[in-house]
Parts: sequence; C-alpha cells; structure tokens
Amino acid sequence: MESIPTGERVVIGADFNGHVGEGNTGDEEVMGKFGVRERNLEGQMLVDFAKRMDMAVVNTYFQKREEHRETYKSGGRRTQVNYILCRRGNLKEISDCKVVVGESVARQHRMVVCRMTLMVCKKKKRSEIEIEKKTKWWKLKKEECCEEFRQKLRQSLGGQMTGKLQQK
Repeated sequence: MESIPTGERVVIGADFNGHVGEGNTGDEEVMGKFGVRERNLEGQMLVDFAKRMDMAVVNTYFQKREEHRETYKSGGRRTQVNYILCRRGNLKEISDCKVVVGESVARQHRMVVCRMTLMVCKKKKRSEIEIEKKTKWWKLKKEECCEEFRQKLRQSLGGQMTGKLQQK
C-alpha cells in the first residue's frame, strides 16, 4: 500500500477475519457506526491499518438490516468479517455497500458489493501556443506556396537571404 501513489484509486475487498464492531467512537475518521457485534483484536488491527493508510471501512457507513451486514454464516453463528476498504478521499464516490442475501462466494461467506460512481476527468487540449505548427514540405511543390514561403522566410531573417534561396 505504501508504494501506491496517493492519487491512485485503491479499493480492497477481502476476508479480514476480524470484527470491527458496532459504533465508531474514537475511530470516526475511518469507519461508520454500522458494524456488527463487538470489536476483536483482528478487527482492531484492521482499523489501525485503515488509519495508517488513510482508508475507510466502507461496510460500516451504510445503515442496513442486520442480514445485509452479516458476511459470514455458519452453524447458527452470523457475523461480519468481510470488508471493503477504500481511500478516505474516494469515500464520496461510494453510494451503497451491502451483503447480497442468497448469494455466497464460498460455503459460509456471503458476497459484499458496493456501488461506486467513478469520475473520469477529460484531458485538457494543448493550447495553440504549445502545439508546434507542422511544415507541410510537399506543398512547396506548388509555385505560389513556394513563393509565400520565401517571403515569410525573408521577413523572419530580416531581409537577409543567403545560398540557394537567394538565387531563386
């Protein structure tokens, strides 16, 4: 993560095997208050990572029913261990994040999706000053173009012409 330039958009989705917990007291800059259950050691490590890398735990920012926040289901246990992280500066581009009920990636894990609107910036056209005009040498075969070229060249050289151009 440290080697990725700060201007690059980064989104990480993974099973972090930790619980960031419900509520965000003291960690408002990296997570919302809509987590699940209590925070554990692995969840604290994830929150610390998000703080260090200036990222946000996207799942926790959107208020959903409990079943749309639980990403892991096994033998009566339900919890949230799969998270999507993004750079805090790109958090405004995410409009929704939820668990897709009924879809499972693995036997016990449920798929987490987020809706993200990407802003594409158009490249600015270079101004006329920056663009060097091309000389279309093939057009000098026409006599009127050739004469116009000689006149402009004389003007730019201050009327002093030498060599073959002066002879013509």
